[in-house]
Amino acid sequence: MPRIEDNARDEHFWHAIAERYDVAPGPINLENGYFGRMTRDVAQDYQRNIDFINRNNSLPVRQHFDEIQSIEIRDRVAGLLGVAPASVALTSRASDALQSLIRNYNGLQPGDQLLICDLEYHSVAYAMRWVAQQRGLEVIEISHKHPATHESVVTRYREAFERYPRLKLMALTHVTHRTGLVLPVQDIVAAAKEHGVDVILDGAHALGQIEFDLQALGVAFAGYNLHKWIGGPLTLGFMYIDPQRLTDIDPDMGNQHYPEPDIRNRAPYGTTNIPAWLTLPRVLQEHLDMGGTQAKGARLNYLRDLWVSEARKMPGIEVLIEDDPRLRCAITSLRFTHLQDQQPMVERLLKDYNLFTVARDGSACGSCIRITVGFTTTLDDINQLVNALRELSQGN
Repeated sequence: MPRIEDNARDEHFWHAIAERYDVAPGPINLENGYFGRMTRDVAQDYQRNIDFINRNNSLPVRQHFDEIQSIEIRDRVAGLLGVAPASVALTSRASDALQSLIRNYNGLQPGDQLLICDLEYHSVAYAMRWVAQQRGLEVIEISHKHPATHESVVTRYREAFERYPRLKLMALTHVTHRTGLVLPVQDIVAAAKEHGVDVILDGAHALGQIEFDLQALGVAFAGYNLHKWIGGPLTLGFMYIDPQRLTDIDPDMGNQHYPEPDIRNRAPYGTTNIPAWLTLPRVLQEHLDMGGTQAKGARLNYLRDLWVSEARKMPGIEVLIEDDPRLRCAITSLRFTHLQDQQPMVERLLKDYNLFTVARDGSACGSCIRITVGFTTTLDDINQLVNALRELSQGN
């Protein structure tokens, strides 16, 4: 068996993987963090499932999907995390799962405090502020310096726990969509538990590219999706609740569709994208064929390190994520230090160099450019990015 590091550099292998995807001509996509492409086989299977459900309508759904296939699919999703099937409920996206967990967490009293940071996904921050307004709570907001270190992040949370003794619940993002920082979840959760603070984990960008043991992380509540690094169709997500903590989350909007106790009552109830869920077994097989999370993560980090190592040498460019393997992933942001607003450089990368990236605001570091490699990214793409950054850093 080849070492995982060697496999990450095996261009023949990854070229064959890239050939599984249909890619339209046009700009080089370095914004793979929004959602992932489906492979050709997955897209074709998805289309077959759309056609099947459209032709047959509700009959196979009522007779088979609702009672059998959805359970089998839920069990396979639980297998991704190595957790009990009874701890997983299917949702349309990570945001749905996280918002439901936040609004239905029942361990809060007026005057309690909630904790968020500058790296949360906006819908998570909105939900925390909304709950605070509805229940007479106080939202505590902290920020992290950039580039962050493992120690600085953990210390920042410890300081918050000690300073705000009425904290009861916090949001925590495993991989932030703004800069790509991978937060040290296990250490933060352990510190939170010492102070009686529960954690709702946003794992949207983590699943499929970062290896983790959810139970070892100590997380009781989490939300994930399957359309980023797992490679499923859009509208596939799920929530996780530790079965021992199920009663700490109320049924969503009073949902009693399933006999209690059942985690599925904690998810928003409604008609799902059934063809997408029927496609998931093919998606998971493709995920395994690529080598699973270990191989995917190693390849993505290899490509990321190629451009980052060169960008660090360029005057006027600041890379916002350290090279500590505990903190980095496919997503890494940078900024041109002479500009507050990075959008003009995003536009130049697209117009002058045919490179599609995206600007992100909201973190304490200010505006930045998010660059996210993917499974169709080539060495030529990386070289084109490096050359573009070098020219732009020289004022060209």
